Amino acid sequence: MRLVTPIVPDRRAPLGRANPVAKLVAAAVLLVVLFASIDVVTAGVVLVGLGAALPFTGIRPGDLLGRAWLIGLVAISIGAFNVLFAAEQLGPTLLTVGPLSVGSETLVTGIGLAVRLLAIVLAGLLATATTEPSDLADALVQQLGFSPRFAIGALAAVRLLPLFANEWQSIAMARRARGVGAGRSPVAAMRLFAGQLLALLVGAIRRGSRMAMAMEARGFGARDCRTAARPQAMRRGDWGWIGAAAGLAAAAIGISVAAGTWTPLFG
Repeated sequence: MRLVTPIVPDRRAPLGRANPVAKLVAAAVLLVVLFASIDVVTAGVVLVGLGAALPFTGIRPGDLLGRAWLIGLVAISIGAFNVLFAAEQLGPTLLTVGPLSVGSETLVTGIGLAVRLLAIVLAGLLATATTEPSDLADALVQQLGFSPRFAIGALAAVRLLPLFANEWQSIAMARRARGVGAGRSPVAAMRLFAGQLLALLVGAIRRGSRMAMAMEARGFGARDCRTAARPQAMRRGDWGWIGAAAGLAAAAIGISVAAGTWTPLFG
């Protein structure tokens, strides 16, 4: 189950060396702009800028597509659904398929929605996939003052993702060995998928309960004072990533305003 297997970050890449909090803040700056506007130009500029930053992330395009293709497909599907089943088709009719017609303005709006979703997903992936989970937990505690219980809990959840991927494959192979299959029936395939997902969820709850009891038995959280084994500091390059994200956001808004397509979400 490759979709839930985390990408191993390249610590030598420029973005891989950045502070996790700096990457989260940079992504948040871009997300604010993407949520605040609904035009295709703003989202397109941000998406192109994120694509141009890929060589600095150390992530191979194949690994990125292997993890995010389903989310990208969902984003494109949502855009197409809003175009085909809009309450009113605006602009001149560009395409007519049976009872469905597509207006030019509605098509642009749907494309803008799909591009926005793709840019949002890519910004989040670049911020999280290039971050070592242990570094993220340390930075959340040291820079943002998060509770160690929350930070270590999030770290444990991320660390368990590869194990869940292996369990998913084990459940699938066990069912195949018992002769349980859907054949060519999509209904049976969905039913088997739901059953397999339920089995994985039950196993995850049991594993989480055992881990919580093990942490309590070792005295985790008994004292408020904790030392930092791996200090995380904000360096000049980290502020540079935040500045680059702010510059990209400003450029996207400026280009959209200059093109006359700037459309804020409210107003």
